[in-house]
Amino acid sequence: MNKEKKLEDLFLDTLKDIYYAEKKILRALPKMRRAASSAELQQAFDLHREQTEGQIERLEQVFELMGKKARGKTCDAIEGIIAEAEEIMEEFKGQPALDAGLISSAQAVEHYEIARYGTLKRWAMDLGMKDAAKLLDETLQEESQTDQNLSSLAEGKVNKKAA
Repeated sequence: MNKEKKLEDLFLDTLKDIYYAEKKILRALPKMRRAASSAELQQAFDLHREQTEGQIERLEQVFELMGKKARGKTCDAIEGIIAEAEEIMEEFKGQPALDAGLISSAQAVEHYEIARYGTLKRWAMDLGMKDAAKLLDETLQEESQTDQNLSSLAEGKVNKKAA
């Protein structure tokens, strides 16, 4: 007979999902940076990489708070988002619209992360895991700021150049 699954089980499962996603993103960012032609976009990818390293560390702290080993679980959503980014890099290489496409891909990543971290933060609060909620909120705030920065970059220069 299967054990009844509760919110803590779902929380842990989703935590594994985003842990895998962050590790995958960390490996994809240098490729995206190399593909970018705009110095500002390259800097944005560098900053995102640094933040992602810190976000992975915070996730490891959440696992530790739960008394669990930090382990990822294949995240099909991030696999798809990164595959689309790689397709854009291939199809638009050397083209004026490449940086706009890279920003679009990066924002798809951010929106996925924002959804995951928002949910995890809420569940942590519901489960009485105040320390975990604080760590997850810190990452949620970073992800939201990165999304805003990417929007500003797109609206400021990149989309005009692509047009």
